[in-house]
Amino acid sequence: MQRASVKQHDELPKEAFTETDMLLQWNKFAQRLSDSGQKIMATYMQINDPVLHGTTIRLELPNEGSKVDFDNNKIELLGYLRGKLHNHDIVIDVHVNEVVETKYAFTTQEKFDKLKAINPALELLRKTFDLDL
Repeated sequence: MQRASVKQHDELPKEAFTETDMLLQWNKFAQRLSDSGQKIMATYMQINDPVLHGTTIRLELPNEGSKVDFDNNKIELLGYLRGKLHNHDIVIDVHVNEVVETKYAFTTQEKFDKLKAINPALELLRKTFDLDL
């Protein structure tokens, strides 16, 4: 009778790898996803280059929705990276950077400020003709 051997976490490989090694495998996996029609996950992976801190891969995404979607689909990626890089301590930490998102102007003042940033002469026009916002 054969018994399936389950390795304990401390018996799993923990080989050192570089950020270049990680980026190479990261991009290969993103291409594989894209080729198989999983374009959204591939896009998340390619929005920014991930940064390596020890065995933590840090990825920055533009909003909470993309973070939730990425987190829900990262299991296969994690398994792939752990296998290819021979290190089972790898984790992926997703950080949301709302500043990356486009800010839309809604109020009259915001719209004017946005246009004024494009063309500062608008302020002179507003003052010359004593215009209200």
